[in-house]
Amino acid sequence: MPSGVLEARGEGRGRAYHLSAAMYRVLGDRAGYVRVRGFEPSQREQMVLQYAQEHGQITRREAAELCKLSADQASRLLRRLATQHPELSLEGERRGARYVWKGPQRSAKGKP
Repeated sequence: MPSGVLEARGEGRGRAYHLSAAMYRVLGDRAGYVRVRGFEPSQREQMVLQYAQEHGQITRREAAELCKLSADQASRLLRRLATQHPELSLEGERRGARYVWKGPQRSAKGKP
């Protein structure tokens, strides 16, 4: 396969391949590259924190859906954020577990 057609993302067993940005340009779908490539880790963190601030809490399922992650990846992300941000704390266990935002709350857009 010619070089520059595919890009690798991740390492080891989690490694995945997708078309390169140059290929998406050739296909005329520049936004497609960003959709397929996904979000950077710092973007994921900001999205989860913003969601928790606006809604008061976030579950593992919501984080996974929001960031397009597996359940395990979302759990690790939430645990890491809770250790880095004391405003975010785990409440409940197992299926009832959620991360609650205890810092200043942001109002959702379009709401008073």
